[in-house]
Amino acid sequence: MNCPICSQETDKKYRPFCSRRCADLDLGRWMTGQYAVASNDPEDVEELEEALEREARKLH
Repeated sequence: MNCPICSQETDKKYRPFCSRRCADLDLGRWMTGQYAVASNDPEDVEELEEALEREARKLH
């Protein structure tokens, strides 16, 4: 397995990374928003409320 940051061989101490440096770079990317997990959640609060109400009605 190779490090996802620099493609060097991984070190089992830092797996899946090769070093503390690459692990820290990856963490920094998550913290600054360079990485993001896709979501289907409505961004608008009103849309969210409506979606929750629809789902609640389905349960009753």
